[in-house]
Amino acid sequence: MMPGDSDMSSIVQRIARQALVTFRSPPQVGGPDAGKSFLENLGKLQTLMTEVRAGDLQLAPRRAEDSPPGVAPVLPYPHGAPPVTYMHICETDHFSMGVFLLKSGASIPLHDHPEMHGVLKVLYGKVRIRCFDRLEPNPAPAQVGSLRRSVLRSTGEFTEECGPCVLSPDRDNLHQIDAVDGPTAFMDILAPPYDPDDGRDCHYYRVLEADPAGPKEKELWLMEISQPPDFWCGGEPYPGPEVSL
Repeated sequence: MMPGDSDMSSIVQRIARQALVTFRSPPQVGGPDAGKSFLENLGKLQTLMTEVRAGDLQLAPRRAEDSPPGVAPVLPYPHGAPPVTYMHICETDHFSMGVFLLKSGASIPLHDHPEMHGVLKVLYGKVRIRCFDRLEPNPAPAQVGSLRRSVLRSTGEFTEECGPCVLSPDRDNLHQIDAVDGPTAFMDILAPPYDPDDGRDCHYYRVLEADPAGPKEKELWLMEISQPPDFWCGGEPYPGPEVSL
């Protein structure tokens, strides 16, 4: 338990405070203990995220036909309710925390998290996540149409009973998230937050054929694309306990 917490602190509050402790001191390069404290704090954060449930955020699982009232697209995309919505919980210079809600059959397309860590925990429903790594170290900024040699690291399905899915700047940094067998929701922590002005913009990709000359069957080419026209994200109010940092 964090200093100053009480037994009455919501698990959402404890997660936010642990995220702040974890990500305000990113791992340092050099020395025998480089990153040790970070990994210990990340482990504590993963433990808390494993425990959180939809009810802790006052979320009720939605049915396929449910549509939250008053939800409008953030950007002027096609008419109708957005396939994905986002509930903002809190944000600091070190991390952002919120909830993504996917309608039945919806997907968050393959995208990256430049120089970012992430922790994703399913609250209800089921998601399928495919995680990729780039094979080039420290690649130059990509442009639409440019190609990246990559490798498929994992494909897995996650429910509320599963532990969180974790990404780092170097591992599982690109992923695609698909709702499976109905609507789903997951808590999402990104550290630091996306910030195009600081080189952390979100880029989208399409998987091309495997490299026939590559040493591994899972080696692939990814092509950067514009945001897919059938994907857009709306916003809706967060109904859960308030977070104070």
